[in-house]
Amino acid sequence: MRAIVFPGQGAQHLGMGLSFHTASAAARDLFARASAVMGFDLAKVCFEGPDSELEKTDLCQPAIFVCSAAIVVALEECGELDRKDFACTAGLSLGEYTALWFAEAIGFEDCVAVVRERGRGMQAASEAAPSGMLALLGATEELARTVCDKRSEGEVLNPANFLCPGNIAISGAKAALERVTANARADGVRRAIPLKVAGAFHSALMAPGVPQLTRALDRVKLAAPRIPVFSNVTAAPHGDVATIAPTLLRQVTSPVLWERSMRALIANGATDFFEPGPGAVLTGLLGKIDGAVRCRNVQKIEDVRGSSGAAATEGAGG
Repeated sequence: MRAIVFPGQGAQHLGMGLSFHTASAAARDLFARASAVMGFDLAKVCFEGPDSELEKTDLCQPAIFVCSAAIVVALEECGELDRKDFACTAGLSLGEYTALWFAEAIGFEDCVAVVRERGRGMQAASEAAPSGMLALLGATEELARTVCDKRSEGEVLNPANFLCPGNIAISGAKAALERVTANARADGVRRAIPLKVAGAFHSALMAPGVPQLTRALDRVKLAAPRIPVFSNVTAAPHGDVATIAPTLLRQVTSPVLWERSMRALIANGATDFFEPGPGAVLTGLLGKIDGAVRCRNVQKIEDVRGSSGAAATEGAGG
């Protein structure tokens, strides 16, 4: 069974999607439609930068969504991808919106508008209080929770992304994260690495951004997904269409259960995964979650031309 997975924030890089935009009319059309929603030339920012713009939460979230969607439609246009071949889908944080678009639960323009407002709300929440995220390498779920309980000292500090064995990200107030970093070895963490994000994503510190996303979701029409879309919050498929928006709102302040979601897809029969870029983060994570599954990653049109994808990155290992 085939599954398609979509990256989240952090996958962005200058030039992402350029080869597909150059080669595919369908991809160019999506970028143009997204630019109309955004009110400026999104392709120009993705391809030319500056990096400082592309790193902004309110811009990189729609940019990553559009880039992933553009790769999908470009591959459809050249006959390298058929949506009917995929039995289920998921996306990491922001990528869950791309998965919902792929599953036809939300229209393209609506999704651009929603993820832009999501990014704006998260950016504003990040600016309201000094905060951030750390990757705890070598930590188990139990250790991550123990470290957060021990070093919070009354401040916000919690596991935010359960990515794969030995790789868990935590979010929290700046001072709390500094305590974690200073005591990492003593607490049994191999390394605590700061993440390049605006703030404490997937924590209570993002709550001020929820009303803005609520208003954005209220303005769009959601439909029942054509295929199961696994939720970051529950590690299970979204249920009734009426529950999709509330679950997406919970996602802003709840931990991302990525490892659990991937294990659920595998338990449901998924053995062949596909990750349309930017980046290859999910391919690497899948190799660490279950080395028996195959994950093909495509970031450039050259990855598929002339070889039906033989040049694409395989994710059997780290």
